[in-house]
Amino acid sequence: MSDQAIVRIRGLRKAFGDNEVLRGVDMDVVKGEVVVILGPSGSGKSTLLRCVNRLEEPTGGEVWFEDVQVNLPKTDINKVRERIGMVFQSFNLFPHLTAKGNVMLAQRKVLGRSKEEAARIAVEQLERVGLDDRIDYYPAQLSGGQQQRVAIARALAMDPHVMLFDEVTSALDPELVRGVLDVMKQLAGAGMTMMVVTHEMGFARDVADRVVFMDEGVIVEQGSPAEVFDHPQHERTQDFLGHIT
Repeated sequence: MSDQAIVRIRGLRKAFGDNEVLRGVDMDVVKGEVVVILGPSGSGKSTLLRCVNRLEEPTGGEVWFEDVQVNLPKTDINKVRERIGMVFQSFNLFPHLTAKGNVMLAQRKVLGRSKEEAARIAVEQLERVGLDDRIDYYPAQLSGGQQQRVAIARALAMDPHVMLFDEVTSALDPELVRGVLDVMKQLAGAGMTMMVVTHEMGFARDVADRVVFMDEGVIVEQGSPAEVFDHPQHERTQDFLGHIT
């Protein structure tokens, strides 16, 4: 892990009408770091993640990815998004395409890769997420966990510099969660820079380099998993962890 920040967030604010969801967030994520963002529902976790690739337009502050300020009108956000992989709670797969077809599509349309190259990379990435025996299956033939792994493979096929995971296991049956978390652990072990919003405390404890606890639109506390889980300093963090661990 280097000390070079790949994501820099300064004074980030986001309001939906009168509801201020983010109230001045500062955060750096360095290359190779796994940052897990925890907090109660409505604390601003997912909104923070979505501001990084401008799926939500910040109300104020700055978001930088590598050397580009993301939230400027002149920024070509589609070029920025080529280097930011995002995996959502819902899988967003195309039902009429096979697993391989889903992973090929953006490679061809966005990156302009040939059919042969896109197919080769799709197979590589599906093997990487443990779906080498499901390459020609359609989404309806796959479990929720397998569909989510296809979505991860699709993001990885774009050669992202950072991966954003937004509660990617929360829609899955408990027995399907492990397969997806195992893939995410492998990515972390390979040095992928990751920002992860999750309620999976075991994953946060085992895999995160840094845990960030948010509440009511601000960062309340952050530190190593041992610091945050074993010695939380803030009363709000203590209360949150007391209810779920």
